[in-house]
Amino acid sequence: MIKIAVSGASGRMGQRIIALANKSEDLKLTGAIESPHSQSLGKDVGNNIRITDNSLEAIENSDVLIEFSTPSATMEHLEIVQKLSGKMVIGTTALNSDNMENIKEASKTCAILLSPNMSLGVNILFKLAGILTDLLADKGFDIEIVEAHHRNKVDAPSGTANRIAEIIAEHLNLSLNDAARYGRHGVTGKRDDNEIGIHSLRGGDIVGDHKVIYAGEGEIIEISHRATSRDTFASGALAAARFLYNQKPGLYSTADLLK
Repeated sequence: MIKIAVSGASGRMGQRIIALANKSEDLKLTGAIESPHSQSLGKDVGNNIRITDNSLEAIENSDVLIEFSTPSATMEHLEIVQKLSGKMVIGTTALNSDNMENIKEASKTCAILLSPNMSLGVNILFKLAGILTDLLADKGFDIEIVEAHHRNKVDAPSGTANRIAEIIAEHLNLSLNDAARYGRHGVTGKRDDNEIGIHSLRGGDIVGDHKVIYAGEGEIIEISHRATSRDTFASGALAAARFLYNQKPGLYSTADLLK
């Protein structure tokens, strides 16, 4: 039985991860973590586990921490996992370069799986984006990314859209910082050949839509993924926890899990 703690327990993702974990035969929820300011503190989430702000105790009692919270909370919990030489699944988005360096350093002594999106379909989309970019790199196709999420999502673009853009930039040997164009407004001038457009839509209860558009002369190629339930991400996070349970220290991705 693999013991898991969930950080961001009262969030949309946290609730679904906990619900599915409680139905699992090989996973046991042993910790549910939230901010000290959360109104959910003390709530029973099953298995006699109540939501707590005592991160250290919850992480100590688990084999794997599943993290879907804020960048600041993720870094605090990363320090605890690092001290314990533990294991951690990170699905938190909007991580900055310093956060990423901290994660890489911690992975020297901890098993960490980091992914902006835990779904099987999106990770296949990542792969396809790389393949298509290679095939069309010198064919005059312009590349644009469009993502849509629910009205309560606080960061933009999504971590998934950013990852798609990173993959495309890598395959084109471009710096994403130079190539990225986040939306357009006003007189922007002619589109540069090396631009990667990234556009964000927010509204309603959209779970997550991502589309990559390759626009050429006289033809357009599109690849897309639409999530219709958060359970696809929650199931992926639990699969990541199962995978990490038997792994040595290192930094892993969902691609490693798919292998």
